[in-house]
Amino acid sequence: MCKIKEFSWTKFHEAPIVGILRGIDEATINRVIPIYIEAGLSTIEVTLNTPNALAFISKLSEAYPELNVGAGTVCDMSDLDKALEAGSQFIVTPIVDQEVIAKCKSLDIPIFSGALTPTEIYTAWKAGATAVKIFPCSKFGAGYIKDIKAPLNEIKVLPTGGVDSDNIQSFFKAGAYGVGMGGSLFPKDLLAEGKEAELLAHFKALKSTF
Repeated sequence: MCKIKEFSWTKFHEAPIVGILRGIDEATINRVIPIYIEAGLSTIEVTLNTPNALAFISKLSEAYPELNVGAGTVCDMSDLDKALEAGSQFIVTPIVDQEVIAKCKSLDIPIFSGALTPTEIYTAWKAGATAVKIFPCSKFGAGYIKDIKAPLNEIKVLPTGGVDSDNIQSFFKAGAYGVGMGGSLFPKDLLAEGKEAELLAHFKALKSTF
C-alpha cells in the first residue's frame, strides 16, 4: 500500500462539500481540478466505476497535496483494498458494509457509509462510520434530514443526491454535517473547454454559502 496522506478536516470544514467525479476523462480532470482548488473547495471523490478511477486517485493525491482525495462506490473489501492501494484518503460507499466500515475505522481512514432508512443509518453509525451518507436523497430533500436528525441527533449525516446551489443551505439548516454533490457541482455544460471562467464562478458561488 502506498503512503496515504492524512485527511484534512480543517479544509473539509471550511467547505464541507464532497465533489463527486463519475465517468469523467483525464483531460477534463486536469482542466477542472485547478479551478476547483482556486475556488476554495478541497474534497474530491472519484467513483470506482469511473474508467481509470484508481489511476486518477493516485495522480490527484500526488499532484494536489492540498486536496482530500477519496474513492466512491466502494462496495466490498476488494474495492477497499484497491482504493487504499491507490492512496485514497477517505472512502465513500453506496451501501452499509460493516466489514468495510470496521477496516477503515481500524486504519483511521474516514468512511462515509451510504444508508437511507433510520435502521440503516443507525447501523452504519454504530458500526463506526465517520459520517453517514444519506443516499439517495434526491427524492426526499432537506425535510428528510430534519426528520432523521430529530431522533438520531448525534449522528453525522452527509446527504447526497438532490443537493444544488439553490437548496444547499436548507440541508445544513436541517442538520447536515456535509453534502455530496455530483452533477449539480460539475454540470456538463460548464465542464466543456472554454467554460473555465463560468465554472470558477459556479464553484465560488457554492463556496460563498459557508
